[in-house]
Parts: sequence; C-alpha cells; structure tokens
Amino acid sequence: MSTSNTTSSISTGLQLRSLVTPEGRLEISLADVPTPEPAADEVVVRIEASPLNPSDIGLLFGPADITTAQLSGTATHPVVTMQIPPAAMKSQGARLGQPMPVGNEGAGVVVAAGSSAAAQALLGKTVAVLGGAMYAQYRCIKEEQCLVLPDGTAPADGASCFVNPLTALGMVETMKREGHKAIVHTAAASNLGQMLNKICMKDGVALVNVVRKPDQVALLKSLGAKHVCDTSSPTFMEDLTQALVETGATLAFDATGGGKLAGQILSCMETALNRTAKEYSRYGSTTHKQVYLYGGLDTGPTEFVRNFGMAWGMGGWLLFPFLQRVGPHAAQALRQRVVAELKTTFASSYSKEISLAQALQPEEIAVYGQRSTGTKFLINPNKT
Repeated sequence: MSTSNTTSSISTGLQLRSLVTPEGRLEISLADVPTPEPAADEVVVRIEASPLNPSDIGLLFGPADITTAQLSGTATHPVVTMQIPPAAMKSQGARLGQPMPVGNEGAGVVVAAGSSAAAQALLGKTVAVLGGAMYAQYRCIKEEQCLVLPDGTAPADGASCFVNPLTALGMVETMKREGHKAIVHTAAASNLGQMLNKICMKDGVALVNVVRKPDQVALLKSLGAKHVCDTSSPTFMEDLTQALVETGATLAFDATGGGKLAGQILSCMETALNRTAKEYSRYGSTTHKQVYLYGGLDTGPTEFVRNFGMAWGMGGWLLFPFLQRVGPHAAQALRQRVVAELKTTFASSYSKEISLAQALQPEEIAVYGQRSTGTKFLINPNKT
C-alpha cells in the first residue's frame, strides 16, 4: 500500500450508524471503526462531502418519529434516540439489532491505494464515489467505483454526482426506451427537479413540472421551465390537463408516493388524450399511461379513483435496478455526461454544511429531516 502525505493517520475514523432495537427504538450514533488496508484494487478515500438525499434519510431514520428525538452521549460521540410507532415495527424485522452505515454517495481525496496500477493512479485525486457507508471519515472501496473529478473540482461540487444526476438522466432514458415523448415530474423544484429541467431543455424533451407552492412555480419559471403546475391552485387539474394536451406526456415520475397525486396525473392524462381522440371507446383511451413512484415524500397510502380507462400502469422505479437493466456500457455513458456537465446541468446547491456530530443534533434533524425543497444539507465527515 502507498499513502499520500495529506493525512498523518487513517487507521481509524468515525462512521455514522443507524440501529433499530427490538424495544422499538431507533438509535443513531457515531462509531470509531478501523480503516481497512486497501487490497490491490482498492483505495481509501477521505470523505469530505456527502449529501443528505431522501433515500439516505429513509435509511437513517426508518419509520421513526423524528419529533421524539432525544440527545445523549458526548460532544464528539453523540447518540440520538427516537421512538418507532408499534405498527411500523412489523416491517423492521430484517434490521433489528444491526447497526447500519448510511450515505449512498460522496466525494473526497484518495489518501491510500492498493498495489495495482489503476489504484495507484488515483492517489491524491479528488473522486466521487457511489457505494454506501459514505457518512464516514474514511471509506475503503474498489478503484473502479471511483469517478475522477476534473482538476480544480472541490469535493462539495462532486458530492452529488450519482443519485440525482443519474436518476434524472434515467428518467429521460426510460421515456425513450418505453416509447413516450414527454415527462411529468412531481416535487419538481428539488435539486433533482432542477437538473431534470436543464436536461430536458438541452435535449429538447417536453417536461411538465408539478410543484406545491407559488414560489416554486416562480423558481422554475425563472430557470426557463415552460410548464409548471401548482397543486395548491384551485385550477390545478385543468392546468395539468392543458399542459398534457400541449406536451402529449403519458409518462410521469412521482416523488411523493402516497396520497392522490399519482391518480390525479393519470386522470388528467386520460382527459388530455380524450380531447384529441378521433373516436369514442367505452374502455377509455388505448394509449398507455404510466406513472412511476420513485420516492416516498408522502408516507400515507397511494389513493386513486380508476377513471382513466384500462390502458395504464402504476409501479415503482429505482435508480440501481435501472442501471442494471441498461447495462454497464450505457450506465458509463450516463456517468461521463455527468462529469462533462458537472458545474452546469448537474450543479447541486445546499443550504448548509454540517459535521457528523452536527448531523445528530435534534435542531438540525428537525430541518433536514423534513426533506423540504431548499433545505438540502451536505455532511462533511472531516469537518471539525
């Protein structure tokens, strides 16, 4: 193994872990864990930036009630405890008693490398990494899982290289592969939603944005979005239908998951198709309408009234199964586009940078735990 002189000791580091106890408690803590010696094809990355994505928050807190958060432990090793509703414990059997590391992606500097030429070539490089357990000061990982960032790129600029960018690109690729010509996207003012807007404008893809506040309409309009529909508006259903008539969108990606929105989108798609139909069918439009649920911002049941004919589908969509389906060649092409447009199309913004210890403070959890637009946090595990 070779090491750089950017760190004096990497033998141990802090790692954030989430544990569900049989008594119905969620415990989040910081553990001192040994940093493995990298194998020939591995490197050790000093993680300096890792985003708090909704998917990370889902694992971090599970079904716990964040309003019950209580802090104990020490300043350097805090422990947060939350209560899990008894009904939610039924789905936690596989997690009981297992302290789980958190953090899908991150970026940092390679400070140690195995003996292979490929690993040694990364020594001292700033890289983005997708591989889990990123809320840690050091991460040992295969060199092939590292994406070298352009010279001069700060870890914070490359921290969100994977989940949001590849999800947005995956949505457009899914549209093409399934024969649709436009997209509907909910929670569209998010970092991901803003990226999707940039992609669609650059690639000439019609996009219908669904948001829930007037200020989010203004934000997207200022970024060049053409179709933005506000669920809080009394004319939302008509506005959405008209946008669907104009774009011909028959594919939607819904980040809310629960509630009535997915069903409302299908209903408006059916209405839009019927406005241009040349003949009547008692079974509704024969054009297939598809809504993919890819998030769970609304944890309630998914509700819909089946008034959209028989040619429809509602299912789940996740990034990692999508990347497996398209294969390594197509997935690598998407990654290279992210690197090429890292500071333009795929630029991310964060409202605050916090340390690992700060991530366990109840006052911080109360903000980032809401997963609200404009309150995305960045964890720097090596921030003191």
